Amino acid sequence: MDLGIAGRRAAVAAASAGLGLGTARALAAEGVAVVLCGRRQDVLLDAVASITADGGDATGIVADVGTAAGATDFVTQAKEALGGVDILVTNAGGPGGGGFADTSYDDFEKALHLNLLSAVAMCQAAVPDMQAAGWGRVVAITSVSVRQPIPSLILSNTARAGATGFLKTLALEVAPDGVTVNSIQPGTHDTDRIRNLWGDDVSGAASTVPVGRLGDADDFGAAAAFLCSQQAKFITGASLNVDGGAYRGLQ
Repeated sequence: MDLGIAGRRAAVAAASAGLGLGTARALAAEGVAVVLCGRRQDVLLDAVASITADGGDATGIVADVGTAAGATDFVTQAKEALGGVDILVTNAGGPGGGGFADTSYDDFEKALHLNLLSAVAMCQAAVPDMQAAGWGRVVAITSVSVRQPIPSLILSNTARAGATGFLKTLALEVAPDGVTVNSIQPGTHDTDRIRNLWGDDVSGAASTVPVGRLGDADDFGAAAAFLCSQQAKFITGASLNVDGGAYRGLQ
């Protein structure tokens, strides 16, 4: 299906690997010019090469979006490289594990910068231009933990829930301007972060997913690309679970 976004311009944060890269690949396959960022130049260059090898238009920018300054700078550089940004995908690595008893106040502050305030900064840098143009898409990669907190991930649970509140509010404010704002709440996918948390044997992680396997980053990217499409113009303020059935609630 043609998503109607060929020729659009996208900034995809933290996209040198994992779900960010899957999203960047899916957008590039639809004819979107993509700028992606990562902290390590060698990994970033490999990610860009994987997209351009398939005929996609991709550029890499070394940036750390874990701070407001880094997040803003990434979007600013993406706008300069592309001549503007029509699609923004906010994303960042997850904070470390732990529960209430072994997590410090400073840890919470760092997590909020990483998974909440970075998204705010990127939106502040990109959304006003989208409003002026009368068209824009913001898709945030968060976590299923927003709906169903994950044990021993109190930092991620807290920060991403805050980001969801921000995104929902933003969606309502910019809807009349032709800008949609949605989030995707991934469950357990086969990414470096999952392997860092579980080790090389991820069978235990897969056993927690009702479909019986880990998610695939490229499948996730296809869902993200749809939310950026012309067909999704009436979808805003939504939070889409992409989790293999892991979330058990009714709403």
